[in-house]
Amino acid sequence: MSSPTPSSTPSPLDAEIESLQAKIATLKSHLRIQTSTLLSSPSVSSLLSNPPSSSHLKPKKITPTILKSLRHHASLQKAHNQQSLYRTCATITTFRVQDPDPNAVDGGAVLGLRIEVFARGRFMRPYYVLLNRPWSEGTTRNGGGQNGKGSNKEKEKEKEKEKEKEKSSRNSRKATNGGKYANWLRVHRHTVPPCIPISGLAARYLPAPPRPDEEGEEEEGGVREQNLVKFARSLRRELVRYHHRLATITDLRRAILAKDQKQTEQQEKPNQIQDVIPADAEAKQITIEWDNGQTGRLVMGDDGEIVQVVALNGGGGGGGGYDGNGSGKDREVVRELVGSAKRVEDVVRRLRLGK
Repeated sequence: MSSPTPSSTPSPLDAEIESLQAKIATLKSHLRIQTSTLLSSPSVSSLLSNPPSSSHLKPKKITPTILKSLRHHASLQKAHNQQSLYRTCATITTFRVQDPDPNAVDGGAVLGLRIEVFARGRFMRPYYVLLNRPWSEGTTRNGGGQNGKGSNKEKEKEKEKEKEKEKSSRNSRKATNGGKYANWLRVHRHTVPPCIPISGLAARYLPAPPRPDEEGEEEEGGVREQNLVKFARSLRRELVRYHHRLATITDLRRAILAKDQKQTEQQEKPNQIQDVIPADAEAKQITIEWDNGQTGRLVMGDDGEIVQVVALNGGGGGGGGYDGNGSGKDREVVRELVGSAKRVEDVVRRLRLGK
């Protein structure tokens, strides 16, 4: 006798447990917010640091152990507030590191950029860009000097012969790279996502020095100067745009699914949106799927503006509410989803208001 298969639909008890767990998580989040707000209050901080001497002004049931614990949490909250303030105001900072590679250019000196991004109500993991100076004087003159340390005399002679063979080409590069372009930077390593055009930004704001055979052309047209400030600002702008687009897609998905759930409870419309997901790595295109097999594509710009919206039926035909020209476009579905909105945030706001 075969055992009965469990039902795929959740039971009322499971739904109630899930609802209670969601409420508990919400209450815990509210408790953390209220605790941090009270500990950050100047009046509470002054009371904890200088408690009142009068007995009738002292709060009741506050033992020395509890007071010590409150002071500890207040100090942690103060440090957290100071760190958040610093990360908010100083969004781009620099630091110096030493490359452990003995063959590294410029003696291993590396300049680092730390870029902060705030999105979805919290700080993202910082992004790092490491830059070195491959055209410095020390690199040109001492390109292999550090490698000979600890080697025997025969190896040193062989290296000297190799250096003599390349002496003519190096002398030409000395005049060019060792002087005017000694402090020019190049991107060495980075933790930026692949969808961010850091190579294009580096080519625009941190161009490489001209080759010896291009010096005449550069003198006629003018040599492009490097601008590290514009490079860092442009890179952070691209990172902020990227995270804001991801946050917008998340908000759109939540708003659409919440509206569909409400319509399901009211038994209004059978055709509902099943899922909303990003379609590319840059988070500029959004794929929308309906229950009846329709698919749609929403394309937005760098800053969240709506560029184009297209909804297609499952078979690509032109029946039903489609335009009938064989392309399968459903203008009614697009009009119902987007309306007159110009930005994706406007769509999210309209869906939350139930319009």
